[in-house]
Amino acid sequence: MKKYIFVLTSFCLILCVNVFPQAPELKDDLFDGEALLMHVKNLSSDAFEGRRTGTKGAVKARKYIINTFCKLQVKPLRKSYEQSFMFIKNKKEYKGVNILGLIKGTYKPNKYIVVSAHYDHEGIKSGQIYNGADDNASGVCALFSFAEYFKVHPPKHSVILVAFDAEELGLRGSRHYVNNTVVPSKNILLNINMDMISRSGNKELFVVGVETHQHFKQLFSSKEFKTEDIKILVGHDGYDEKDNWTYSSDHANFYKKGIPFLYFGVEDHEDYHEPTDDFENIHPEFYCKAVKQIITVFKQIDLLSF
Repeated sequence: MKKYIFVLTSFCLILCVNVFPQAPELKDDLFDGEALLMHVKNLSSDAFEGRRTGTKGAVKARKYIINTFCKLQVKPLRKSYEQSFMFIKNKKEYKGVNILGLIKGTYKPNKYIVVSAHYDHEGIKSGQIYNGADDNASGVCALFSFAEYFKVHPPKHSVILVAFDAEELGLRGSRHYVNNTVVPSKNILLNINMDMISRSGNKELFVVGVETHQHFKQLFSSKEFKTEDIKILVGHDGYDEKDNWTYSSDHANFYKKGIPFLYFGVEDHEDYHEPTDDFENIHPEFYCKAVKQIITVFKQIDLLSF
């Protein structure tokens, strides 16, 4: 979804961040950076035809995501990974499919954290393929890194990994999900949503939604946090002079249901919603470090007593 660029005055995470190695060396206790980049390159290739909802490219993307979930030992939330839904937009009927995976919690298995990203994009327009590497193959492939991390470090709360469909058509997949959550809504503690996290000329990753739960405020300070590699900035949440991103992606539907959220994303760039949003234009080192930081945030939240 569209986000506008404004003059930034930013706050930051109090969480400690390590200096990270180059992407190909990211085989540590979190995830394999090479695998992460391979997945983004694959999912944003021309073979998937821009992953527009209801197209053959979307079907192929779903198969790729489900196959990867299986390889990473992510179980389906229900009997099937797929959650189908129908909707009409501009007098056209669409069939969307969300992909729902489950990692069982070790301590509070009946309490859930939803980690999400949308896999759909713009498809083919005027003969050009809109591959959507940053928007949002980057978020979807971060789900795989979460799954890889959980194989070695099982979460205390259960985690639902969700690849939403039809975000670009009005957040339709997440809307359907929050109205048909499978697990009781009261048992969903929060949503961590990732949408456009793989490139930033200023090496800035924004987190939105800190004000949606008192626990989050304890994890963040009022000072800008910087390293030589990446900055985590809090804002764009309606409590500052920047554009409000509370409703800019799938986390909006959780927020409307009263479920706390944290949304991670970058500012728009010149390739936003253009056919040039290709793998070659993402920032691999920044991307791997951004995913690592989001997992670090999850680790801290998973330790909290909700």
